[in-house]
Amino acid sequence: MEREKFGSRLGFILVSAGCAIGLGNVWKFPYLCGANGGAAFILIYLAFLLLIGIPVMICEFSVGRASKKSVAACFDQLEPSGTFWHTHKIIGIVGCYMLLMFYTSVAGWLIQYTIKGFSGAFTGITAESSGAMFGAMVTSLPGLLIGCLVVCAVSVLVCILGFQKGVEKVSKFMMSALLAIMIVLAVRSVFLPGALEGVKFYLIPDFSKIAEVGLGNVLYAAMSQAFFTLSIGIGAMVIFGSYLNRERSLAGEAVNITLLDTFVALTSGFIIIPACFAYGIEPGAGSSLVFVTLPNIFAQMAGGRLIGGFFFLFLTFAAMTTVIAVVENLVAINVDLFGWERKKSVIVVGILLFVLSLPCIFGFTIWSGVQPLGEGTGIMDLEDFIVSNNLLPLGSLGYILFCTCRKGWGWDHFITEANDGKGLKLPAVLRGYMQFVIPVMIIVIYLKGYYDWFHTYHPMESLAVWMGIAVVLLAFILYCVFAQKKKNV
Repeated sequence: MEREKFGSRLGFILVSAGCAIGLGNVWKFPYLCGANGGAAFILIYLAFLLLIGIPVMICEFSVGRASKKSVAACFDQLEPSGTFWHTHKIIGIVGCYMLLMFYTSVAGWLIQYTIKGFSGAFTGITAESSGAMFGAMVTSLPGLLIGCLVVCAVSVLVCILGFQKGVEKVSKFMMSALLAIMIVLAVRSVFLPGALEGVKFYLIPDFSKIAEVGLGNVLYAAMSQAFFTLSIGIGAMVIFGSYLNRERSLAGEAVNITLLDTFVALTSGFIIIPACFAYGIEPGAGSSLVFVTLPNIFAQMAGGRLIGGFFFLFLTFAAMTTVIAVVENLVAINVDLFGWERKKSVIVVGILLFVLSLPCIFGFTIWSGVQPLGEGTGIMDLEDFIVSNNLLPLGSLGYILFCTCRKGWGWDHFITEANDGKGLKLPAVLRGYMQFVIPVMIIVIYLKGYYDWFHTYHPMESLAVWMGIAVVLLAFILYCVFAQKKKNV
């Protein structure tokens, strides 16, 4: 079966950006910025986007375009004969499913809050009643099931239409609407009375804030946010590379997608942070900022009913573009692995997606007593931990090593593919940086993530636990770098 192509370059940029742009941009970024020094944090974040995010994205696009396959078959197509790189597909397949296992639930929340916003449910709300509203929503089993079912159904309907007529067309509409809504909301926010202090906090670096929070904490927060916001590591970008023609070089396209992703993240900060300052709300309030704190702001704001509705609609579009993009990846995985027709693959993925989302939903309701990572955690925390702290960094490490090591696809093949076409070229002098420096940075993210989780939920007094983590990481690195030839039988 002939592989589909993007209908236009704009479609490729918007669909790929839609996959990258998600809740990490518009939910997590503003409160991380607020908690870590505002503009000073943004400068460090932008540096890590350039240092890590773009190179890893180029690797994924290159592997996809060269192989014309999804993550399920791209390594089989490109690996040296007899090596084991193809087993790396496990990270991509598991990662995509596990990401959607909790992403569908949060997207369902956003649909409910969009309806609440436009219906006037935020009118007259207080801090206490706002918290109670969110608590009631996430503990209502029927509501959570319906929300998740709607998200899965929409994704299936879009993907079943085909890639160009479904995924590309719908993602272009959602991304265009998202950007338009964001600009209107940002302009409204920065002109609120008292918002100027928030704009100053957001735009004027104050490095003394970093000293207050701690340089190590700020560096890690910026590095991990830059790393995870681009959806790299689980093959989500490989599939779009496989649909891409050779008219443009991949470095230029990766830069364009990163710029669009960054624009959304920065603009979401312009929506939220000035509004927080205008109404005396702490901008570093954490993940509750969106669902608990912001409805209070909309309740006090002139025209807040309309603005609140559009704000959550914009968040819904951001979440849905990611869900649709990852579902498309899973559909292509089934086609590559089993040779299924597209319609059959979409239906199977849709059913699996809903079933696999149930543990996360039950974690807020009938399984609320399950605390897999310690007191105060839930099943969603475990799923997010597996994806964000393990599969994404280890998957990205695998792509970097596969593209730069001589026992993998190799630098020569990679740089030729990346630079094929018109546009920005990847300098060959970056080989040493990509082969050695980026892996070290990814390892730092990986270990710091483990430290944060276990320090918070399981104070680590035993050296044996750290030794176990180090052994797993070392084994993975050795596997990637020194993938041995299989013995002929």
